[in-house]
Formats: sequence, structure tokens, C-alpha cells
Amino acid sequence: MYKASLTKLHEEMRRCRRCLEAGYPITPGAIFSGPATATVMVVGQAPGVREKETGLPFSGKAGKRLFQWLKQAGWQEDDFRAMQYITAITKCYPGKGNGRGDRVPTAAERRLCTPFLARELDIVRPQLVIPVGRVAIDHFLGRGKLADLIGVVFKRDGRLFLPLPHPSGANLWLNRPKSQALIHAALDHLRQLKQEMAL
Repeated sequence: MYKASLTKLHEEMRRCRRCLEAGYPITPGAIFSGPATATVMVVGQAPGVREKETGLPFSGKAGKRLFQWLKQAGWQEDDFRAMQYITAITKCYPGKGNGRGDRVPTAAERRLCTPFLARELDIVRPQLVIPVGRVAIDHFLGRGKLADLIGVVFKRDGRLFLPLPHPSGANLWLNRPKSQALIHAALDHLRQLKQEMAL
């Protein structure tokens, strides 16, 4: 039942043109991956330009770093992609930004996509959600300093959340020694959760 429901949702997300019809310069075509049986859900900000080309979430440079982190926690990329679920706050490529990196989806775009994310969570029912980057972290945990959020495991409505910073090379926060220590703490928690919960 859950597999059928997820397949139907995926079809709806791929057909969606809400942001395009509202005038936002996106490239339509929702990008996500993973089965309804996943115990972990990674939620990013939005697909990047590489993801637009491959149709695979976190397949660019930022994804390479993310999967290096996940490997430190005990997951090989192929296994994680096959067994766990990867999605984003907004599902389509938002286009290039004015500075480094891609355009950050507006609050209005995020609201248009929120029902899809809610349904993904309802169908997949992950035990652990990993919000990646500021937009995803704010969505699940509220606005706060990354220094107070990274390296901490949160529990909300019976579900665990372990935030990670955006792995993009444009994210200068990653280069600070204190930030590196927080990331290591987060990955230690993730490794422990993987073992304890058999994720």
C-alpha cells in the first residue's frame, strides 16, 4: 500500500507546475529517490544544476561531500541510495543565484512544495530525518545558529532529527575549525544511531 501511495505521489510531483505557473524561474521536474521502506530521510534545500542533468539528488559536488560524511557514519553511497530516501524542501531546480551557487527558493515556493514533503514524510515514516542546509534545518527545527544546531540530535513528535550544514563549496561556514568539530560530532551521533537503531 505504501509503495503504491509513494509511486502516485512521485507521479504528482513530476507533473507539478505550481512554481512555474506562479512565475518563478525554475526548471520543472521533481528530483528525489528512495523506497517507501526507508528508515532515514535526507532533506536538502533544492536540486542543483548537476541534479537537473542526472535526475539524481545530491549527485554534484555537494553530494560528493555529503556522501563522504555519510561514509564516515557507516553508509556506502550505493547502499544508502538504494535503501534510504532523499528529497528536498523544493523539488525542482531553482536556477542560478546572483552570487555563488544556485538561487535559494523563496518562502512562497517553499509553501507551494510543503504539501509534497508532508506526504513524503507520512508515507515513508522515517525514524530519522537529516535536514541538510539552512533552508531544511529552519523548516524542521526553526531558525537558530548553526553552532547551536549542528552536532545535536533533536526529537520532535516521536521522530529524530540530526541536522547537517549544506555541503556546498560555497558554504564558507564549513571551513572554520569549530564548524569542523561540530560536523564530526554530528557524524559520531549518526554512526551511533545507525548502530543502535539498525538504520
